[in-house]
Amino acid sequence: MRVVVKVGSAVLTQDGEIALERMRALVDFLAQLNKKNEVILVSSGAVAGGYTKLKLDRNIIANKQALAAIGQPVLMNKYAKKFIKHDMIVAQVLVTAANLNSQDDIKRVRATVETLLENKVLPIVNENDATATDELELGDNDQLSAYIAKGTDADMLIILSDIDAYYDSDPRENPDAKALKIVKKIDEKELNKEVSPNNVFATGGIVTKLKAADYLLKSNIDMFLASGFDLSDVKSFMLEGTHKGGTLFTCKGK
Repeated sequence: MRVVVKVGSAVLTQDGEIALERMRALVDFLAQLNKKNEVILVSSGAVAGGYTKLKLDRNIIANKQALAAIGQPVLMNKYAKKFIKHDMIVAQVLVTAANLNSQDDIKRVRATVETLLENKVLPIVNENDATATDELELGDNDQLSAYIAKGTDADMLIILSDIDAYYDSDPRENPDAKALKIVKKIDEKELNKEVSPNNVFATGGIVTKLKAADYLLKSNIDMFLASGFDLSDVKSFMLEGTHKGGTLFTCKGK
């Protein structure tokens, strides 16, 4: 099975720094997942990585792009060091949303990813924030990962986030909100709600995740949303075949 795993900035950063323990836990999980699956990682965190080196005002797009340029090698260096402990080689694949709107570009991205996977190299896809503004302004990283999943013929997208599941109402406002384990259709009203990021480095929220899921459902690709802070739900689901927590978006008969 080919799996795309997307991890958000809220998971990878804490108090203006890269959250190294969470990154280590993520890498350990991906190494386990990689034993029986082809794994592609889509990682946020470049802007946050840059901010650890240079404190610029993140509200200015040009500053965010500069921070991303500083942060990309910081992020990749940390990933490479952690994956090498599992005897795994990683490679960076930089894309923009514009790349994934072009069939020629999609073919080139797919060919690169295929070659890396064939040679047992784990591709780490980063949104090229140093030159693109759409992702920085609109918070399209979740949807970008959905485009990658479809463009690389993946069977599933896993989004690891500060949001541990899709609830029947906002759990921050309703203590009785219930997590939905399986979702087969997303209401149009939910897709049109205002984006509400929870973290200073995050640009998305539940809405961008629902849009990603809706896009994949229409292409018959599953999506699993779970916590990136506590990986027990995604480990249970992907490594043990037990759905304890998190939300599976699927149009299949599961």
